[in-house]
Amino acid sequence: MNSAIPTCENPNPLQRGDGVLSSHEGDKGRKKDGQLKSPSSSHLAYGILDIPPWYLCIFLGIQHFLTALGGLVAVPLILAKGLCLQHDPLTQSYLISTIFFVSGICTLLQVFLGIRLPILQGGTFAFLGPSLAMLSLPTWTCPTWTLNASQVNTSSPEFTEEWQKRIRELQGAVMVASCVQMLVGFSGLIGFLMRFIGPLTIAPTISLVALPLFDSAGDDAGIHWGIAATTIFLIVLFSQYLKNIAVPVPVYGREKKCHTSKFHLFQVFPVLLGLCISWLLCFVLTITEALPSAPTAYGYLARTDTKGNVLSQAPWFRFPYPGQWGLPTISLAGVFGIIAGVISSMVESIGDYYACARLVGAPPPPKRAINRGIGIEGLGCLLAGAWGTGNGTTSYSENVGALGITKVGSRIVIVVAGCVLLLMGIFGKIGAAFATIPTPVIGGMFLVMFGVITAVGISNLQYVDLNSSRNLFIFGFSIFCGLAIPNWVNKNPERLHTGITQLDQVIQVLLTTGSLEERGLLAWNQVQEESEETTKALEVYGLPWGIGTRFCTSSCAQYLPFWPREGAVGVSQLSLWPWDSSGERPPSATDTRM
Repeated sequence: MNSAIPTCENPNPLQRGDGVLSSHEGDKGRKKDGQLKSPSSSHLAYGILDIPPWYLCIFLGIQHFLTALGGLVAVPLILAKGLCLQHDPLTQSYLISTIFFVSGICTLLQVFLGIRLPILQGGTFAFLGPSLAMLSLPTWTCPTWTLNASQVNTSSPEFTEEWQKRIRELQGAVMVASCVQMLVGFSGLIGFLMRFIGPLTIAPTISLVALPLFDSAGDDAGIHWGIAATTIFLIVLFSQYLKNIAVPVPVYGREKKCHTSKFHLFQVFPVLLGLCISWLLCFVLTITEALPSAPTAYGYLARTDTKGNVLSQAPWFRFPYPGQWGLPTISLAGVFGIIAGVISSMVESIGDYYACARLVGAPPPPKRAINRGIGIEGLGCLLAGAWGTGNGTTSYSENVGALGITKVGSRIVIVVAGCVLLLMGIFGKIGAAFATIPTPVIGGMFLVMFGVITAVGISNLQYVDLNSSRNLFIFGFSIFCGLAIPNWVNKNPERLHTGITQLDQVIQVLLTTGSLEERGLLAWNQVQEESEETTKALEVYGLPWGIGTRFCTSSCAQYLPFWPREGAVGVSQLSLWPWDSSGERPPSATDTRM
């Protein structure tokens, strides 16, 4: 992988000899020592250890924020009805700001101390099923008067207590369930189970993360198929057909000072450009009254002024804090339901880890790194419960898909994205402004992203013997049943009746949400075992600031299942030099250390 890295000899880190800001093309899927090299790593603009210029980091961080925006905003808006908040947009904006803030904290924790891959953290849809099931119980059913906007006084103590006691119940359930996830991660149990999880398990798992979402993505896009199709067209055009076109941009260098150079703008910012242009189109159609103004008319939600009340009512600054809705409460039904969501979230995250590592050209994550990642996600769920998002946190598959489109896998970009999330959580007015992106624009973006995620899942089958009828049966049967069974359960929830309400909820959540060589486990485990010891794996997955290498190097710490093995390289020791296609350091490279 030929990466453009700041060196002492080149004051312009993106400048190639031909005056083009490089997009970095290199070796295409070569084999080294009989092992398949990740094909995605040969097309990366920036690898996981690369550091793009600061201005690119900012724009790419904002793009990751916008990519996750739909999911981040959707979670509190979906919960709003169960919390009796459908007529209180101001409180909805508070929930949105809170989930922004907590997602930023969890993202930074995951990048620095967790799996250390460029994966954004955010609200999880796996928790929505059990949450809504709990809120639909007779005890928590919303009073009739809260359903009538004319009878709701959002500032009255009675109304405030109605929604706050419900979210406190969710908080308690999420916090208890998060302890289970931390136990599974930090105890090494999830790493132990990984020996039984191979590519034949990961492939349908990742694919089924995205495939069932076609319904919600289609509903959003169906608000106005013209706008959604425009968004899809623009993203595909920029990422697939215009990616090799260099655009002249102003550049400042120490030698040439202000001058113009060429930059592959469409390859790096396809999602951001597609969203902005579609958003601008919706704005033009709104001010020209080309879109209908009647709330019941088709295409009304494509207008940019439909959520203007949220923007006008939200404060400029608001700092979310733990316990802002009161002391959390706990119920057995809620805890068991959320634990089922935790199991689903962990399996999804493991699939995301492998998909992300493949897309950014990193070695497969070692077991100790996976243990840390799952444990830190559990800590993130604990923080989300304490802050009162009404939800937990998980790795965002949408942003893994964005890595495949933008070809930028630098984890510094995700650090910037985490900081952007923190700022959006504090600046309530700005966060509310981003929440006004028209629904069909988000739907069109999701259709593209979910397609990329599905393809990434299927790509794991390269390790599997696809000539085996057994493997074909397992994969096909898994995909088909993974779609058919949840669809039946969603349409027939009354058929699941054991007489125990809590058990019924757990079952409903769980149902809605050969040889080793033949199954690909030997090749998969061989790659994973080799990644445990390689220098690049230690660079990617080692803890930062010399933890485990220069500090906290006690022999006792090596027995912790989430602690890096002795000899790992921390972030403070990363050498900022390019790797060639064989994974070796070029002799002419200049070594710049952080």
